[in-house]
Amino acid sequence: MFKGITKRWILSTMLVIFVIFSLIVTSLIFAVISLYNQDVEQRLSSVSNEISAVFEGYQAENSTVFLSGAKDYVEDFAHKESMEVMVINSAGRVVLTSTGFSYDDNDKFQDFSEASKSQDKTAFWDGVLSSGEKVKSFTRIVTNTEGSVIGAVRYVVSMTDVNNRIILISAVLILAGIVILSLITLSGNMFIRSIVTPVRELRDTAEKIAHGDFSTKIQKHRNDEIGELTEAITDMAKDLEATEQMKNDFISRVSHELRTPLTAIKGWAETMQLSGKGKLDRKTFDKGMGVIIKESTRLTGLVEELLDFSRIQTGRMVLLNEKLDILAELDETVYMLKDRAVNEGKHLIYDEPEAVFPPVYGDRNRLKQVFINIIDNALKYTPENGVVAIEIKYNPEEENIAIIVTDTGCGISAEDLPKVKEKFYKANQTVRGSGIGLAVADEIVQLHKGSLDIESGVGVGTTVTITIPVMSDSDK
Repeated sequence: MFKGITKRWILSTMLVIFVIFSLIVTSLIFAVISLYNQDVEQRLSSVSNEISAVFEGYQAENSTVFLSGAKDYVEDFAHKESMEVMVINSAGRVVLTSTGFSYDDNDKFQDFSEASKSQDKTAFWDGVLSSGEKVKSFTRIVTNTEGSVIGAVRYVVSMTDVNNRIILISAVLILAGIVILSLITLSGNMFIRSIVTPVRELRDTAEKIAHGDFSTKIQKHRNDEIGELTEAITDMAKDLEATEQMKNDFISRVSHELRTPLTAIKGWAETMQLSGKGKLDRKTFDKGMGVIIKESTRLTGLVEELLDFSRIQTGRMVLLNEKLDILAELDETVYMLKDRAVNEGKHLIYDEPEAVFPPVYGDRNRLKQVFINIIDNALKYTPENGVVAIEIKYNPEEENIAIIVTDTGCGISAEDLPKVKEKFYKANQTVRGSGIGLAVADEIVQLHKGSLDIESGVGVGTTVTITIPVMSDSDK
């Protein structure tokens, strides 16, 4: 019936509360019993103090005088309604009672013998009479001037009313404890339900999300930690849904990117096979071979990009770092892409600086891969007659080198800009590409302890700044 948080709450919190309340109620009951008993004993002891004035100064063997005085004391006793007084002779026998009834020998009071032995000649006794009535008695020994016992006076109080009061108060305390425990249990149960119910909803939702249902929603009930967790899981589901959509789009794009060169390669290969080399003119043959080589190169680049992405995701990307001239690597990259820019009718502007730049410590192939990716993107998104400008700067204060690539392309919207470096994300679906090149480039730059920053505006263009630290003494 009970499990999880509810079970732990019952076994820990409620069990401790029950034990504490039981101890408190039990202690209060014992305190009430003790207080009532002390009150009765104090009353008996106070009344017995009258004996000092009544039976003072007796000479030896004055039992007759004692009994005569005791008779007068009993007849004039002012507390007959609340207690019974008994006169006891020196032999310990009851010779007179305030009720007028004879003493029942079956009632074995032990206070006379105990009082005789005590230092102050008094003693209390709790017991049950032969009639079944519970009583408390107090006996004070009366001695003569020589210290001999000439008799005693016993005061007896019925404990029936006192015990009834104690039972009533105890019942009230127990009932109050039960009511308080019930209220604590009820409020605790409501509190646990307010936690367990949303947690179960979160568990069910998490299971749905784990099975791929990212559209499931959780209703937020309260503005507390559970509510914050609900919002976090809802946001996580939205992010996962967006990531899943991006992944699906990525798979679709990659499939398309792979299919296009494969189709071209297959088409030209079949054409050349069916027609035969001798039946094709040189121009057509060269064109077909050129398409096959170009698309094979494109296909190889795409596969390498996917492999790099996989290595980064699994932490298996290893850099072959060495001391290198980053200016020379950038020059070579720009030289590789100049012909492409001319063929596409775009202006690739780069003025090689005359200053000597300090070396950097990195992987020349990976850095060149980053440069190619950034400049390639700039050319892809720049229209005909557009400009792609490349600049390199050395900042001696921060000890880094910045490569700045600026284009006059379509630009990136403010909504897409924070996401363009995320895996699978592609802001412009109309331009070819897998959408992971920028993510790979960003990871490579980070592995070089640098940064890749993007500034852009729709219709204005984009500026990408790659910052790489120069070689330090620790790199040597």
